[in-house]
Amino acid sequence: MSTAGTARDRPAPLRRFEPAAFAGVWRHEIALFKRYYRPQTFASMAEPTFFLLAFGYGFGSLVAMAGGMRYLDFVATGVVGTAALFTSVFPAMFSGYSRRVYQHTYDAFLAAPVDVHELVAGEALWIAGKAALYSCTPVVVGLFFGLRPSPWVLLVPLVTFLSAAGFGLFGTWAAAAVPSINSFDYVITGVVTPAFLVAGTFFPASGLPGWARYLAQANPLYHCVELVRHAAFGAWRPPDAWHAAALALFAAWMWTIAVRRLRRRLID
Repeated sequence: MSTAGTARDRPAPLRRFEPAAFAGVWRHEIALFKRYYRPQTFASMAEPTFFLLAFGYGFGSLVAMAGGMRYLDFVATGVVGTAALFTSVFPAMFSGYSRRVYQHTYDAFLAAPVDVHELVAGEALWIAGKAALYSCTPVVVGLFFGLRPSPWVLLVPLVTFLSAAGFGLFGTWAAAAVPSINSFDYVITGVVTPAFLVAGTFFPASGLPGWARYLAQANPLYHCVELVRHAAFGAWRPPDAWHAAALALFAAWMWTIAVRRLRRRLID
């Protein structure tokens, strides 16, 4: 193979991020949000509230304490992480697939001076921003039921923003990787549901068997829940630096593979 041929086969290096590209992606997202914000907001805020009421008061009537705190407080802070997961991964998966396959929105973006990495980053930041806002609903609801957080609770949106960025990028990767929209059943059942259940949300992860505890520590949602819980009650610990680093590494990894997969789908 000639040197020229080898050079042509190499992927082109990513150009730098352009503010105008981000502005274009966000204008599109804002226009859609203005049209659909009512049902999106209702679903994103009502679902974690129902989880909190059902588990906090349903199981809370049977279990008084968990993790050294009231079970209602335990669930209220744990559901924050669950809300960050659901309000980021599902919009990224289903909207991403529809925009690529049915609506051809991504083709329109790439016809403008917007590259794939800018498109992925712009959508991920938008999804993370919404999720960070919506995921605070359980904390607000918990205040009316006796939750007394520390001032550090103001850091919760930062934790959920970082977490939702990683989850949203995972959804973007999944939307570009699956062969059909029906294949999301594998992703939801095989990845999202286990992540949701084994994260220390409704029961302490320390109660799991040894092998399951190791599995929980590989779960980004577990790190999110731990950080949210420690922020809500001012119980910062040295391992929290590891939790934050794990979420940052997860988001960086997901961004890398999401850009590569979507670029392969749209360009290569």
